[in-house]
Amino acid sequence: MIEQDGNAQDDDLAGAFGVNVRRHREEAGLTLEQLSTRSSVSRAMLSKVERGEKSPTIGVASRIAHALEVSLSDLIGAPAAAASGVAVVLRKNDRPVFRDMETGFERHIVSAAPGAGGAEMVFHHLPAQVSTGLLPAYPPGTEKQLVVLEGTLTVALGGISETLGKGDSLFFQADADHGFANRTNAPCEYLMVISRRT
Repeated sequence: MIEQDGNAQDDDLAGAFGVNVRRHREEAGLTLEQLSTRSSVSRAMLSKVERGEKSPTIGVASRIAHALEVSLSDLIGAPAAAASGVAVVLRKNDRPVFRDMETGFERHIVSAAPGAGGAEMVFHHLPAQVSTGLLPAYPPGTEKQLVVLEGTLTVALGGISETLGKGDSLFFQADADHGFANRTNAPCEYLMVISRRT
């Protein structure tokens, strides 16, 4: 099970997320209005996110990442990928974590070098009776594999849903809207590998 952290750390994470959104937006040469149009997130919300005044939900954060054509891990502040042949360690206490303050959903980057080899690994914590809602499609060639570590997970994909129990695995092409839900009264935790073919 995950441990809950204090508000100060949450504020730091919201601030870092906002700084990364602004940096990527400026690098892409986009105004707040243009990013708002691309992401379907209001200009006011984007402005608050960039200033670290508002922590977005997982759905809003995903739409921003897709509109900027970067991974959610890039916006969370994932460590840089290492050169081949170099060992990299990421300590548990140093994991970049995205927290959805409204639902308690958490996304921990557990890859020591996200993107190395075209893949990254993330750990998700989904509290009881919580759903991510539908998340936007990833670019073609993106694949997701997951294994449920605790609890029960329902995955919505392409108009169908699959319910998975502890130890069950799933592979899917992530180029369609998809979502994750915990419809039980116990927390759910799952490990996911996201692969991007170039």
